[in-house]
Amino acid sequence: MAWLVLIVSGLFETVWAVALAETKGFTRLLPTVVFGVAVVVSMGGLALALRSIPVGTGYAVWVGIGAVGTALYGMAVLGEPATALRMLCLLLIVSGVVGLKFAH
Repeated sequence: MAWLVLIVSGLFETVWAVALAETKGFTRLLPTVVFGVAVVVSMGGLALALRSIPVGTGYAVWVGIGAVGTALYGMAVLGEPATALRMLCLLLIVSGVVGLKFAH
């Protein structure tokens, strides 16, 4: 169950990262509210998951999900470049996170 909570929390990290960019320096109300709710859910889930997952592994998985999710969102929705090198780098992040999960 802790791993499921951690994965969902990582997805909420993607939500708050995207919402943060959309706040335009916290000048837009709706993205600011989405950011606030998502960051609380994300951090709360991380804290809950870290009750039974080692902190180094849990944090790396959480950040990895958020980083990869945010980068993919940028490429798919915001028109950021999806070059082979960027995709390779994302694959390296995923590989590292999976490796940490199985090495703990």
